[in-house]
Amino acid sequence: MADQNLQNFSLMHEEPAWLSDLRQKAMTASAELNYPNIERVRFSGWKLDTTEIGDLDFSGNVPDFSALGEHPMVVQVGSQTLLEQLPADLAAKGVVFTDFHSALSEIPEVMEKYFAQAIKFDEDKLAATSTAAFNSGVVLYIPDNVEIDQPVETILQQDSKSSLPFNKRVLIIAGRNTKLDYLERLDTVGDGNVKAIANFAVEVIAEDGAQIKYSAIDRLGKNVTGYISRRGYIKNNATINWSLAVMNDGNVICDFDSDLKGDGSHAELKAVGISMGKQIQGVDTRVTNFGRNSIGHILQHGVILEKGTLTFNGIGHIIKGAKGADAQQESRVLMLSDQARSDANPILLIDENDVTAGHAASIGQVDPEDMYYLMSRGLDEVTAKRLVIRGFLGSVVSNIPLKAVRDEFIASIDRKLDL
Repeated sequence: MADQNLQNFSLMHEEPAWLSDLRQKAMTASAELNYPNIERVRFSGWKLDTTEIGDLDFSGNVPDFSALGEHPMVVQVGSQTLLEQLPADLAAKGVVFTDFHSALSEIPEVMEKYFAQAIKFDEDKLAATSTAAFNSGVVLYIPDNVEIDQPVETILQQDSKSSLPFNKRVLIIAGRNTKLDYLERLDTVGDGNVKAIANFAVEVIAEDGAQIKYSAIDRLGKNVTGYISRRGYIKNNATINWSLAVMNDGNVICDFDSDLKGDGSHAELKAVGISMGKQIQGVDTRVTNFGRNSIGHILQHGVILEKGTLTFNGIGHIIKGAKGADAQQESRVLMLSDQARSDANPILLIDENDVTAGHAASIGQVDPEDMYYLMSRGLDEVTAKRLVIRGFLGSVVSNIPLKAVRDEFIASIDRKLDL
């Protein structure tokens, strides 16, 4: 039997039959599927599989558009799109950068071909509920052989006065031999304290030869309990360089995955995170080598304060037939409290002989030699510690394409650390 709420939402937004049918299939599957497996993180009681769907009753939290610049940008608060800007020269080349439902009208064949290609609706319970009950999103489509020489930015804000689930989909399709620098920001805005659930899913399709730099800063509020999934589907000689900052204030689990489908495909994944208070954050970072001579590298750095919990699972999987593949990973955590809890779990699954693979993991305190060196140069202890931690997390900071956002991220680090 069809879910009436989903059916009504599809009709209201004039969704095509294929999407309406997919929502219903995903809803049915969600009842039977298990949660994704995030090692050493218990989250089944977080109620992340909500299928409530609707449009936000906008409460008036509006960004300062005058400070946002003139590069390609989409801004959404909840399910509402407040700003879209795309330079005329990019539009003339066939680039589409718009909200999800507008893309269904502008590029219908592309949407039907690519949506839910990287994240299958029947993978697990949260993939199914995301596919069934997402209420908004953003689509970026770049035709073959188009290079974008300025950052493309998406700002997605959760309204702190709304209990509507922050269930969004982002779809990026980079055609053959394209080039892109993409920046994404998730924030909670406003002075409300309403509890909400987030299920946020991103699919990035990199066609042959595509070169993508993807940066993201996640800063959902303390009353938001969430699941953040980002998946790359990377074809022949294509590359995605991920730089991801997990800076949320509430309990969050993350799945950051790259499927190296093509020969010569390449993924560099850098993720940093800070947990504090009694916050729980779990990050699964996985690279699966399917293609010959594919390369997948993972770097994870985290900082924990007070009674916070931060778990890094790094999974490298080389599939049989992926000859010449390379899978490397490093996970390191700084603990600034003896009451904090951390796990850094390297996992290598190797089904092929002619490969290169390795891993490293460590958990420890701030290096006293680093502190001594800086303080011997006249810095006080607080400033020295700030610089050490900034440097520890700098692998992501340096890759953010906009200076204003880099400065904003550094300010977020200082706020989280209360230094």
